[in-house]
Amino acid sequence: MSSTAAASQKEEYKLKDTKPQLGERWPHGGIRGGGGWISSERATSTYDLVEQMFYLYVRVVKAKDLPPNPVTGTIDPYVEVKLGNYKGKTQHFEKKPNPEWHQVFAFSKDKIQSSVLEVFVRDREMVGRDDYIGRVIFDMNEVPTRVPPDSPLAPQWYRLEDRRGESKVRGEVMLAVWMGTQADEAFPEAWHTDASSVQGEGVFSIRSKVYVSPKLWYLRVNVIEAQDLEPHDKSQLPQAFVKAQVGNQILKTKLCPEKTTNPMWNEDLVFVAAEPFEEKLYLTVENKVSAAKDEVIGRLILPLNIFERRLDHRAVHSKWFNLEKFGFGALEGDKRHELKFSTRIHLRVCLEGGYHVLDESTMYISDQRPTARQLWKNPIGILEVGILSAQGLQPMKTKDGKGTTDAYCVAKYGQKWVRTRTIIESFNPKWNEQYTWEVYDPCTVITLGVFDNCHLGGSEKPASGGGGKNDSRIGKVRIRLSTLETDKIYTHSYPLLVLQPSGLKKMGELQLAVRFTCLSLAHMIYLYWQPLLPKMHYLHPFTVNQLDSLRYQAMNIVAVRLGRAEPPLRKEVVEYMLDVDSHMWSMRRSKANFFRIVSLFSGLIAMSKWLGEVCYWKNPVTTILVHVLFFILICYPELILPTMFLYMFLIGIWNYRYRPRHPPHMDTKLSWAEVANPDELNEEFDTFPTSKPQDVVRMRYDRLRSVAGRIQTVVGDMATQGERFLALLSWRDPRATSLFVVFCLVAAVTLYVTPFKIIALVAGLFWLRHPRFRSKLPSVPSNFFRRLPSRADSML
Repeated sequence: MSSTAAASQKEEYKLKDTKPQLGERWPHGGIRGGGGWISSERATSTYDLVEQMFYLYVRVVKAKDLPPNPVTGTIDPYVEVKLGNYKGKTQHFEKKPNPEWHQVFAFSKDKIQSSVLEVFVRDREMVGRDDYIGRVIFDMNEVPTRVPPDSPLAPQWYRLEDRRGESKVRGEVMLAVWMGTQADEAFPEAWHTDASSVQGEGVFSIRSKVYVSPKLWYLRVNVIEAQDLEPHDKSQLPQAFVKAQVGNQILKTKLCPEKTTNPMWNEDLVFVAAEPFEEKLYLTVENKVSAAKDEVIGRLILPLNIFERRLDHRAVHSKWFNLEKFGFGALEGDKRHELKFSTRIHLRVCLEGGYHVLDESTMYISDQRPTARQLWKNPIGILEVGILSAQGLQPMKTKDGKGTTDAYCVAKYGQKWVRTRTIIESFNPKWNEQYTWEVYDPCTVITLGVFDNCHLGGSEKPASGGGGKNDSRIGKVRIRLSTLETDKIYTHSYPLLVLQPSGLKKMGELQLAVRFTCLSLAHMIYLYWQPLLPKMHYLHPFTVNQLDSLRYQAMNIVAVRLGRAEPPLRKEVVEYMLDVDSHMWSMRRSKANFFRIVSLFSGLIAMSKWLGEVCYWKNPVTTILVHVLFFILICYPELILPTMFLYMFLIGIWNYRYRPRHPPHMDTKLSWAEVANPDELNEEFDTFPTSKPQDVVRMRYDRLRSVAGRIQTVVGDMATQGERFLALLSWRDPRATSLFVVFCLVAAVTLYVTPFKIIALVAGLFWLRHPRFRSKLPSVPSNFFRRLPSRADSML
């Protein structure tokens, strides 16, 4: 039973092929009332990667000539749109007989239970029931159908009727009513029946939106020198350094090695800055008075938009700036002019446009373009993604005593982020939204994440009992574009897997339709020979520590800027999509990476085993065939390289039959997620710095020392082998080097005299000799090599 359960669980973690009904199909036929599906006419269908969903749209534009209340003499009008059990209301206007709303309501056709649409105009009352002014009734059978890209339906004026519909009353309302799909322009901003229970500010956080990452630049501040520093204690020369700050980023130069009033540094400080440039560059020159005390000598504040933007590695002009003497305020402004000499600082500052500012891991990079738009190439393809639905989602929070989930999906590729609308209280939400991206490099990754919306303003509590202010992670999917065939629609259901402190958990499945269309095959093939990142990364590279720090700052800036959009794309969502914690230590991830390395050598190990079996004549027929091939190659050595390449060609052609038929997905076995023990998971989800008690930290530290000890031994062994190779000719062991030098001389003479074919033939026959001619002792070269010295003797 347990093995059956394990097998079914493994199946649950796999990718599933689906057959959704994609494309546009209208009630009266196919293309504009033609016959059948829209399939061949790509241009007429902008939503051909999603299942079609029908909506009844009601656009409430404005009203005029509404009668005032006979008691108050004024009117506070609003419109109520009613279809069956669903009601939608516009906002009310105080004392306005000619209001304008410009609001759209969308009723899902699947939930329509009435043949009549009613639009009421009412007068809001502070006390008692709202007054009825009039209504307009539409028969559902008479509602027209709008097929994009037709122009929007023109709204019309309708006279209001009384309650019984027998006579017209004073006032008119301008409306447009039509049947459409999610491809309609009105869809994103419409009020939806799916979210009829959401009130107040929560309404803004359920709509679908497209976001654009802020344009990021690297700001390079080259601090050259300063002149005429005046410390507070004039009896001692200052030992100065410069502190620079942009936003939350603070960097310092090294201390000037000598005490002087004219220090030199010539040091680069690099920051991340985002357009529009809201932050300024703050520079202070400080004196190291003692180990615990720094005093500010002068400061400088510069806006970022005054600096030159460079696209390559050409030199930028340096400038001298006068420092404002620290401590002189506005009241002492006249004293500044009394200074005969001003402290000056020499800077070379520029905004780097030739780099790609990394805000995501290079392993899952979705964009490699440099910052400056002038350096961008033309796109080579189009990526279209249909976010269809999710199935079997887990309850993420409790509302009114029962588990519920309000799910939305976020997709990130390049600078464009998209967020679907939130489907309220559904474990099987259907979004059916389609998005398009331009592709500039096929070797990039699109990331999609599913989240639970915790900002709807209700009485929700997280199911796990944690803080409910953050949108909960449901799962993530990554798709590398280069693994997709061009112009093929991939429809798969991806398991949403999340690693929790309790272990690996499947949170549901995400159903997607993906198509990668190539615009220029020649250009795409050309890209495979180009560097991954812009050339400035290779001409003037950053250090690894610099890149890590700059990536962290870039992620923070992106999270803050997207968090200021409306509705906000929240910090926890952006960080999860950008893999903010990928650098953190994890025993599970370390083991996974170790076994990835081991699996790389599995092919070589299998090949060496096969060669060992050939040498030991385990299968005489195979060994004889190898002898025949060996003799042919010795007689015709010019065939060796062609044979190798032909062999690889045949292997490639043979493997074509077994090529993957679907995009790669999260592999739980590869990640060692299924076999991680509870304590390792507990360690992985621990805070940084740790929040665990001392005995737990001691145990984990000892375990880490044990693992690190083994890694240290392996690295030491590899270093030892390399040093032994170097010791062959370094005379570290004079006798060994003498023997090797003499051997090299004899070998050189022998190879000059003897034809190469003979040497290769003798060596090959010796290597393929029968086991009865073999000794179980190690070979002479192996013994000699193992006796060579290494620098391990000099290690403490």
